[in-house]
Amino acid sequence: MTLRELELFYYLADNTHVSQLAQKLSISQSAISLSIKSLEKKLSEPLFDRIGKKLILNERGRFFKEKTYPHYLILKEAEHCFKHNKLSGILRISSSKSIGEFIMPQVMYDFLSEYTDVSLQHQIRNSADILKEVLTGSTDIGFVEMVCKEADLIKHQIGKDQLIVVSSDAKLAEKTYYIDQLFSKKWLLREEGSGTREVFLKRLGKLASDLPIFMHFNEFEEVKTLLCNNSEAITCISRFAVEKALESKELYEIKLHNMTFEREFYMVYHKNKYQSKLFETFTSLSKEYFH
Repeated sequence: MTLRELELFYYLADNTHVSQLAQKLSISQSAISLSIKSLEKKLSEPLFDRIGKKLILNERGRFFKEKTYPHYLILKEAEHCFKHNKLSGILRISSSKSIGEFIMPQVMYDFLSEYTDVSLQHQIRNSADILKEVLTGSTDIGFVEMVCKEADLIKHQIGKDQLIVVSSDAKLAEKTYYIDQLFSKKWLLREEGSGTREVFLKRLGKLASDLPIFMHFNEFEEVKTLLCNNSEAITCISRFAVEKALESKELYEIKLHNMTFEREFYMVYHKNKYQSKLFETFTSLSKEYFH
């Protein structure tokens, strides 16, 4: 059954004069009759008694109206929202750790403050998992820290990030080192699939095979606690993640000879993703926070 069939049914349920309804809606009486017959055929029984030339709502018609009218009103409200309020709906977003914890919260807060009919469902994943989710359609928009080459994904570079080597040992901040001079330390690295890990190891090149990885971590607070409590521990991490710890002198940046770790932030979505007004507005606003 269609909304139009239901609409005509409710009109006639309140006023069974087909000619008056036809005049009011500027449609033919035959169009109204065909619509009602179509609805009755789908329900397998009549909703009106035909007495003479009159339509009279029968007992099944009254029951049908009672059970369906509240739901019809909800559907009409939803239809109105789609036609007149393009910035409503549910958007599914997945962000990598650095973006999800240090950039995306403010993006979402500002967006929801302006567009109150929107729901944002946000998850934090590692970059590799996000790309899989976007490919399968379980996420509408992904924000990642690694290059993706999948042909079915559209990617936009939206910003840059700097990875730095840090420790709680203040003495290490007094000198500049070649990276392999720090291999005697206990290196803490992000888990497999992390954009941070991929950029760091790729930049190390052949030296990556000699890196003594002592332990893996998933959470930034986890590694910051370990670093602060163990001066022999060391890691490579996004500057975003340790900015406050550097300012408070809980952690220290270790300077390196001839080696920097920079990466790009990407926004990705499936090439077949329908770009609604909500999608376009959110992606446009998001880009402003990465510059």
